[in-house]
Amino acid sequence: MTDKTNIIYIPHGGGPFPLIDEANNRNLNTYLRSIPQTLERPDAIIVISAHWEASVVSITAAANPPLLFDYYGFPPEAYEFEYPAPGHPKLAGRIAELLAKAGIESKLDDQRGLDHGVFVPMLLMYPQADIPCIQISLCDSLDAGLHVSIGEALSALSSENILILGSGFSFHNMPALIRGQTDDDPKNLAFEQWLAQTCCDGSLSEENRKQRLVNWEQAPSARYCHPREEHLLPLQVCYGIAGGPAVLDYQNATVNNIVSSAYRW
Repeated sequence: MTDKTNIIYIPHGGGPFPLIDEANNRNLNTYLRSIPQTLERPDAIIVISAHWEASVVSITAAANPPLLFDYYGFPPEAYEFEYPAPGHPKLAGRIAELLAKAGIESKLDDQRGLDHGVFVPMLLMYPQADIPCIQISLCDSLDAGLHVSIGEALSALSSENILILGSGFSFHNMPALIRGQTDDDPKNLAFEQWLAQTCCDGSLSEENRKQRLVNWEQAPSARYCHPREEHLLPLQVCYGIAGGPAVLDYQNATVNNIVSSAYRW
């Protein structure tokens, strides 16, 4: 279990919408803005974003990472955001060492910028941009067991005053999100119920919890909610770091009456 580190899996919304269309993202915005009020100010922030996939685990290592506007078709103001938070090359190197110790290949990347899975929630949570921030990629194999193992390799960071964010979306069927719902979507709710039980039920053994997250495709409506799993996998990394049950930190209609959730360890 963790000591000083706070680990949270969050929904980051759709593209830059949480920053440019607050009316339709009010619940999500309120939640993200509230998180720092519940935490000690961290010494550093590590974000595992759904929007970076690489052949091996990759870690931003620049002293001053730029932003990567990895979306298109939005108004000009969506490309004018700034988030000049410093990087943390020393911490990036330590992460690479921990992964190597666990036999997981990784790469330090001093060129790539922070994508919107990082800067959108960071602008809402810590708009002063004065806390060192680094990003860790997913592996493009999208293997859930591997991502739990990545988290387990990083569990040694648990004694430090670090905020670790898994930045994704617990529901990521884009046609359904765009179409929206006027009534509850039973498939959406069935998966959310399964996910909450899996993450939070203290009566589950950790081996059972782990196997449920590794074999998440067996969950009700799993592939409806996640036709592709990149927005779920940051949760598996978070669980691997924590190694225990979470609490449901947030659950509400975030986009077009679709329910998504956040979990905290």
